Amino acid sequence: MELERMNSENADEAEEDEKENNGRNRRAPTTNCDKIHETISKWMLPENARGTYLERANCIPPPLFIIFISVAELAVFIYYAVWKPQEQWITLDTGIWESPFIYRPNKREEAWRFISYMLVHAGVEHILGNLVLQLFLGIPLEMVHKGHRVGLVYLAGVLGGSLASSVCDPQHALVGASGGVYALIGGYFMNVLVVRETNLSNPIVITCIDFLVGTDIAFALYRRFIAPVNGPAVSFVAHIAGGFAGMSIGYVIFSCFDKNFVKDPRFWIAIVAYLVFVGFAVLFNIFLSPAN
Repeated sequence: MELERMNSENADEAEEDEKENNGRNRRAPTTNCDKIHETISKWMLPENARGTYLERANCIPPPLFIIFISVAELAVFIYYAVWKPQEQWITLDTGIWESPFIYRPNKREEAWRFISYMLVHAGVEHILGNLVLQLFLGIPLEMVHKGHRVGLVYLAGVLGGSLASSVCDPQHALVGASGGVYALIGGYFMNVLVVRETNLSNPIVITCIDFLVGTDIAFALYRRFIAPVNGPAVSFVAHIAGGFAGMSIGYVIFSCFDKNFVKDPRFWIAIVAYLVFVGFAVLFNIFLSPAN
């Protein structure tokens, strides 16, 4: 009994020390950069992890991956919308349909298209929706989790989205970065559900994201089921597949804020499941796809 009492006291002391350390680490913000990180920590992390984040947080380097990928997508859109003689401001047109970036079922042997389709978008509302979502959510995520983690989740959603589309909607093309964007959203919301003591469930934040997601999905359904009257149909399956990639790989990576996610067995379970899906999709495209 005496041993149990001592162990209990030691555990209580360790918990109190951890709280004190976190309190000391959470210094009062003195610069604009500190204030930004203070807000981000309350948005993205549970209370017991904020001190660790604020101790090491700085504004250099900035969130380069999300900024770079957003600039690349915007540059490609401007090229097809302005420099090419077409109506790309409004809808999918012939110039982008002939682009070497777009995923098309009859061009599946050009394997880079399973990734590069994220660079082209079907109209101004499409590019704006994806850019707003990935900047609004991706920049805070990258400030906390760094570019290599966010990039891994994003690209897993992009590749998973195109492969899922090639299996579930094999006769239709695919454009846009929605697979990557929805992977970030999937990982984010899984942490909201599991780590309830964060401020991720702030109703204003959730309302903004819900509005943007709802608008984006509405346009995706329009392009898939109505737009064929005026142009080629575009699959929306990447939204769903990207979300699942985020809810598995993204959740594990984003929940390992201050740990090496490679050492987390959940990461390898998610990766094995993802690779099984990739292998099945590749074999399907080679041997079974109706697009053959």
